[in-house]
Amino acid sequence: MVPGSGLSSDRRIGLPSKPRIIPPGTLYRGHEGMWSWVAHRITGVGIFFFLLVHVLDTALVRVSPEAYNEVIGTYKNPVVGLMEVGLVGAILFHAFNGIRLILVDFWAKGPRHQRKLMIGVGIIWVVLFVPFVIRHLSHVFGG
Repeated sequence: MVPGSGLSSDRRIGLPSKPRIIPPGTLYRGHEGMWSWVAHRITGVGIFFFLLVHVLDTALVRVSPEAYNEVIGTYKNPVVGLMEVGLVGAILFHAFNGIRLILVDFWAKGPRHQRKLMIGVGIIWVVLFVPFVIRHLSHVFGG
């Protein structure tokens, strides 16, 4: 980092140094690595809380099948249908970004291709997510 200039150098192995403008008052550079890190953590926490609720409501069937049926019945509404869309989007992103992270960590050329890998994650996510959204929302709102 060049003090007072808002510029930093990219000193990755094998890459030439190029100046970057860092927004004032932040430690983050805002590139694909940082945003994928943030999104990976957010989707991971969201998936964790879904799994927690899923285990708890499924365990309810052992306590009272009637209570279980009542809880499952409350899930059959458009709000939960939209939440399911978010869940599937989070799972898809988390899975493919995890594969990208494995490639960056264990493939010697991974760090050099981080931006291309992130674009690939985005393309695969859209290709799989958009058809799901169309089909799922047709069931949620169409009957």
